Amino acid sequence: MSELADTVNEAVERSRGEGGGGGEPAPGRPRWNLNAVVAISVAITATFTALCNVKKGNVIQAMARAQTSGVDAWSYYQAKGTKLNIAESALDGLRIQSETMPGLTSDGRALFFCKVADTTEKVHRYDVEKGEIKRTAEGFQQDYERLDARHDQFDMAEALTSIAVALFGITALTQKKRLLYLAWGFAAIGVVLGLAGFLGLGLHPDFLARALG
Repeated sequence: MSELADTVNEAVERSRGEGGGGGEPAPGRPRWNLNAVVAISVAITATFTALCNVKKGNVIQAMARAQTSGVDAWSYYQAKGTKLNIAESALDGLRIQSETMPGLTSDGRALFFCKVADTTEKVHRYDVEKGEIKRTAEGFQQDYERLDARHDQFDMAEALTSIAVALFGITALTQKKRLLYLAWGFAAIGVVLGLAGFLGLGLHPDFLARALG
C-alpha cells in the first residue's frame, strides 16, 4: 500500500508540473485544485488502511488463540466422554452383579451398595462436566467464527481502499473528476467495512468475502 501511495504522489507531482506550477489552470482543467484533493484523499485512505492492517494482525492472533483453546477443549471433552463411558459400564456391571449375587452378607451388601453409589456419583459428575466442557468448546468456536468475520471485514476494506488509491493515481494522471468520485466511492465502502471491523458490527457482504476468499 505504501508503494502504491508513493506512486500516486509521484503522479500528482508530475501532473502538477504539467498544469503550470500553481498559476491559472490550463485550458480544459478543473478550476479547483484536483491534485491537492487527490493527495489528501490518498493520505487519508492509506492511513486508514494501515490502521486496518494493524488491527487485522491483532485479530489473527486472537483467532489463533481461540482455535488452539477450542482444540484443547474438544480434546478434553472427548477424554471426559471416555471416562463417562467407563463409569457407565462399571455401573451396569455392578447392577448385574447385584441381581446375580443374592447370597451376600450384610457387610458385603453394604460395601457393594456403597460402590454402586460411588460409581453413580461419578457418572453424574462426569456427565455434568462433559456438558460444561462442551459449552466451553462451543464458546471458543463461536469466538473464532466472530473473529473470522472481522478478519474478512478488514480484508475487504483493504481490497477496496487499495482499488481507491489506484483510482486516485489514475485521477491524478488524467485529471478526470469522474474517476475521483469513483475512487471516493470505493474508499467510502472500504472505510465502512473497516469501521464495522473495528466496532464489531455484523456488516459482512458474503459475496465479496467469497470473491476474496
